[in-house]
Amino acid sequence: MKRTPAALALLTLWIAALALLGWFVQRQLVIGADLRLFLPNPVTPEQRLLLEEIGEGPASRVLVVALEGADAPVLADVSRALVDSLRENPNFSVITNGEMSPDAVPDELLPYRFLLSPTLDTQPLDEKYLHGELLARGRDLASPAGAFLEEWLPRDPTLELLQLLQRWQPMQEPHREFDVWFDRAGRRALLLVVTHAPGFDPDRQKVALGDLEHALQQVAGDRKVKMTVSGAGKFSVLMEARTRGQAQAFGTAATVGMILLLLVAYRSFGSIVLSSLPLASAAIAGMAAVSAIFGTVHGITLAFGFTLIGVAQDYPLHLLSHRRPDHEPADIARGLWPTLATGVASTCIAYLTFMFSGVNGLAQLACFTVASLAVAGVTTRFGLPVLMARAGRDFGDSRFLDRLWDRIAALPHMRWTAAALAAVGIGVIVLAPQAFWENDLSRLTPVPRDLLITDAQLRSELGTADARYLLVVGATDSEQALRTLETMEPSLQALVKSGAIGGYDDAARYVPSPETQLRRQQRLSDAATLRETLQRSQTGTPFRAGVFDPFVQDVEHARSLPPLTVEKLRGSPLGASIDMLLTQRSGGVSALVTLSGVNDVAALQAFVRKAGNVSLLDIKDASEQLIAAQRTRILWSLAAAAVLLIIVIAVALRGRSRVLRVLAPMALTTVLVLAVLRASGESLNLFHLIALILAAGLGLDYALFFEHASADRAEQRRTLHAVLVCSLSTLMVFALLGLSDVPVLRAIGVTVTLGVIFNFVFALLLTRPPPGDAA
Repeated sequence: MKRTPAALALLTLWIAALALLGWFVQRQLVIGADLRLFLPNPVTPEQRLLLEEIGEGPASRVLVVALEGADAPVLADVSRALVDSLRENPNFSVITNGEMSPDAVPDELLPYRFLLSPTLDTQPLDEKYLHGELLARGRDLASPAGAFLEEWLPRDPTLELLQLLQRWQPMQEPHREFDVWFDRAGRRALLLVVTHAPGFDPDRQKVALGDLEHALQQVAGDRKVKMTVSGAGKFSVLMEARTRGQAQAFGTAATVGMILLLLVAYRSFGSIVLSSLPLASAAIAGMAAVSAIFGTVHGITLAFGFTLIGVAQDYPLHLLSHRRPDHEPADIARGLWPTLATGVASTCIAYLTFMFSGVNGLAQLACFTVASLAVAGVTTRFGLPVLMARAGRDFGDSRFLDRLWDRIAALPHMRWTAAALAAVGIGVIVLAPQAFWENDLSRLTPVPRDLLITDAQLRSELGTADARYLLVVGATDSEQALRTLETMEPSLQALVKSGAIGGYDDAARYVPSPETQLRRQQRLSDAATLRETLQRSQTGTPFRAGVFDPFVQDVEHARSLPPLTVEKLRGSPLGASIDMLLTQRSGGVSALVTLSGVNDVAALQAFVRKAGNVSLLDIKDASEQLIAAQRTRILWSLAAAAVLLIIVIAVALRGRSRVLRVLAPMALTTVLVLAVLRASGESLNLFHLIALILAAGLGLDYALFFEHASADRAEQRRTLHAVLVCSLSTLMVFALLGLSDVPVLRAIGVTVTLGVIFNFVFALLLTRPPPGDAA
C-alpha cells in the first residue's frame, strides 16, 4: 500500500465514509423475519387469503405442548398451573388444557350465556325442564363435583355456562385424565397454545417459547417434568437458528481461509486490506440501498446478499493479480476497466430481473446485489489504484503458471467436444425421472423428520386444525357471515358423523348471528313468571326458596341485552379465536371454517358444490400453483435478461467470434450443472435459480478476462493467477455451504461449487484464441 499523504487521506476518508454509512444503516435498517416475503405478491383474493393463512392463519399460530416425565396427577397439576401462569401473558392469545372453568368467561358476558347457548332453540325454561335440572343438581351436590358446583349453582342451576364452555371445546375432544387433556396412553398431559405472533415470525415466536420454558420452570419446581413444544412457530425458530448458526460457522471458516489464500497468493497483509475495502463498501452500500428503498429487509435477503456479492470480491483480486513493477496501478486499472465494467454491467442485468419477479424478497435481493456490485466495481476502478503502490514483482512471472499455461495451450480445441457435452447434458436434464421443479415448500425445511412425526402425532391426539384444508365463506359483513355459517352447521355435523372430518371450528360456534340471539331472547320468561316457575319446580328438591334469585336476575338482564356482536367479543378472551376465524378484508368479510381429521376430501368437495358461496382452500395445492406461477414469471424475466446480456457483451466485444467465446463457457456450465443436479435426483427450486445466476456471473467474469488476455502471453499468466485466486476463494465459501444440512444453503452451495469448477475449466479451454493468434 502507498503511504503518501494523498493515499493516507483517501484511506482515512474511505474508512470514515464506511463508518458513517454503516451508522446510518444501523439506525435506519429494519430486519424482518416474515418468510412470506419470498412468496409471490398475491393478485387474486384467493391468493391473498392463501398467503395470510400460511403466515397468520389459525393453524400456523398453534403450538402443541406435551408434558411428561412424572405421574399423571403431577402432570395434571403442572398443566393447570402452567395455564394459570400464562393466562395473562401478552404473547399468547389462547392457552388451554381442556379444563372448563366459569372463571374463563368475564362477568359482563355471563348474562349472554342464554343467548349464546343453543338450549333455548329446543327447550324453554318451563316447569318440567327446570324441575329435571334441579333434581340433577341435587344429585351433583352429593357427588365429588359438589364442591365445585355449590358456589355457582344459585346463578346457573341449568349449568348453561358449562354447556357453553363445552361447546367451545374442540369438536374432536381429546382424551381426559383428571379433567385435563392427556394423550390416549395417559402418559403425557397436552395443552394447546395460540400465539399472537404469526407462525413465520421467528423473533417473536422465540420470545413466546422462552416464556413457556420459564413458566414451566416456575410451576414445576423440583418436579422433573419435561416439555415438548411443536408447531410452525417452533419450527420457524429452529430453521432460523440452524440457518444462522451454520451460515456464521461457514462464514468464519471461509474468512479464515480467504485470509490465508490472500497471504499465499500476494504475500502481504496490505493485499487483505486492499481487497476488503471494495467488499466492505459493497456490503454497506447494498444495505443502505435496501434500507432507503424498502425500509424493511428480510434477514434471509441479507444472508443471500452477502453470499451473492461473492462476485464482487473478484474485482479487487483481478487488479491485485495484474500489478507489475513497470506500470502504475492507475494505468493497470484503466486497462482492465472495459472488461471489468462489462462484467459488472452484465451481472447487474441478470440480478435486475428479480426486481420484476413479483416477489418482495427477491426485489430486495436484486436491489442489494446490484448496488453492491456497482459500488465494488467503481471503488476497485477509482479508489484502489490511489492506495496501491507498484508491485515488487509480476505475479504472472511464475514458472508454475508458465508450465500450466503451456499445458493448457497444448490441449486440443474442444468445439465439438463442448457440443457433445451439451447434448449429453440436455439429454440427462430431459430424461431424469423426477419432477423438474420442486413445488413442495415442506421439502425445503431443515426440521428433522422425527420432529415432524412427533408434531403429527400430537396434533392427532389433540384434534387441532388441519394445516392444509380450510373452508372459506365470503360475505359482505360479519352478520351475513354468521348467518351463512349457521346454515352450514347441519351439513358440517353430518360430515363429522360420517367420518369425513373429525371436527370443525367456526365463528358461529362462539357467537351466533343477531337473529338467532334475538330469537332465543324472546323465549326467555320475565322475572315474575320465571320466579313462579322456579317455585313450582323446586317441589321435591333439596333447594330452599329464593336460592336461585341470582339466576332470575341474570335471565332478566339477558332479556334487555342487545345482541352480542363480533366487535364486542373481540375484547374478551374469545377475541383471539374470533379474529382468526372472521377477518375483515377489502370489499367484505371472510369467514374461515377450520377442519380437523380430514379423511374424505371428495365429501368436502361435494359439500362445497352444494353450499354455494363457500370454497375449499387446499393450502398445499394453492401454494404450489402460486410458486409455479412465480417461477414462470421469473424465467421470463431471466430470458429477457439473457437477451440484454448478449446485447451488452456484443456491444462491448464487437465481434461475433469473441462474443461466442465468452458466452460459450457460461452456457455449457449452466447445462452441465443442471444435468448433474438432475442426475443426482434433485428437483429444482427457486434457490437453485438464484445460485445458477450467481454461477453464470462468475463464469462470465472468468471468460471475459481470459478473452481479454488471449493475445498476450504475459497477460494470460496474470489472468490465470487472478482467476485461480478468485475461483479458489469462491470455492471455499460455497463448498462449505454445500456441506450444510439446511436444504436452502445446500442447494446454493452445491450449485455454485459445480458452477465454479465447470466455469473455470471451460473458460480456460473455450476462450483460448485460435492457433497462431497467441502472442
